[in-house]
Amino acid sequence: MRRRSPRQRQRGAAILMAMLTVVLVASLASAALWQQWRAIEIESAERSRAQSGWILQGALDWARLILAEDGRKGGSDNLTEPWSMPLEAARLSTFLAVDRSDAILAEQAGSALLSGQMFDLQSRLNVRNLIVGDKVHAPTAAQFARLFGILNLPLQELNLLLNGLLAAQQAAKAPADVPMQAPLVPQTVDQLVWLGLSSTTVAQLRPYVTLLPETTKVNLNTASDTVLRAAIDGLDLAAARQLLQKRSNKPWETLDDFGQAAGLSAKQYDAEALTTQTRFFELRGTLELDGQPVHLVALAQRDGQRVRMLARERTVAPPPGPETGAGAATNGAPALRKP
Repeated sequence: MRRRSPRQRQRGAAILMAMLTVVLVASLASAALWQQWRAIEIESAERSRAQSGWILQGALDWARLILAEDGRKGGSDNLTEPWSMPLEAARLSTFLAVDRSDAILAEQAGSALLSGQMFDLQSRLNVRNLIVGDKVHAPTAAQFARLFGILNLPLQELNLLLNGLLAAQQAAKAPADVPMQAPLVPQTVDQLVWLGLSSTTVAQLRPYVTLLPETTKVNLNTASDTVLRAAIDGLDLAAARQLLQKRSNKPWETLDDFGQAAGLSAKQYDAEALTTQTRFFELRGTLELDGQPVHLVALAQRDGQRVRMLARERTVAPPPGPETGAGAATNGAPALRKP
């Protein structure tokens, strides 16, 4: 067998070394390109997130101005006012463009869609009203009993709700060194399952109940027929729908106006549980930037012209959508974080 000369062996080693060098350089170049691509993607996502946050914050401030202006005017809160009108998905370029040429340039540069709506949270029964001090509030419990009956829900779960709320309130007020086996106090409607309610019951209750930081009254101008029937003893479905028709023609400014429209005297309804004005609103907005939607849900409290954001949450996944209907507000919002 012919043996290779030293020169041939050196030439083969040089070729092998060159091939290894090419492979190494190609691997390093690929890794560098991948790192650069990853950095660009992260920077792009962060920029989009920041831009979405700025735009949604601007929309939130706009909503606060609308509520403050409505508070300055005073009067009742009803579904004919500007705050209740939804903003359908609209391109930001239509807001920012000065003339048609600017709109065309904005369209070519990219599109962003903004939509949103405000809802009256006092259009529903407030779970917070069920417990006053250390006792169940009997008139509110009667309202919830009527609601459970209208929705054909088991009254056993209403008892679970009442007992669970009592236990949670007592545990929250107990000293830290006193151990108590009790659920946490729910902060949202969805968290009522902590008290033993089934998820099916909570889903059916969601369009008609809310859980606010303090006790509230039901706004007759925005409540659905189901909530009206639950809030007013003896009101049947036909009468409730007639009231909604009368309300659409002329909202009620006072409880006396409502009583006259309903043919009820002041003794036939609980004036302590009803109102024609609202202090708590839910604000929802969605921004779709480069095909990526970002959702914002906020809880607002209005006192006169002062509007405070009590909590807000920004998510990529869509929150539970509002249940539609005559005056229906949104369902239980996701857990909100304080601003």
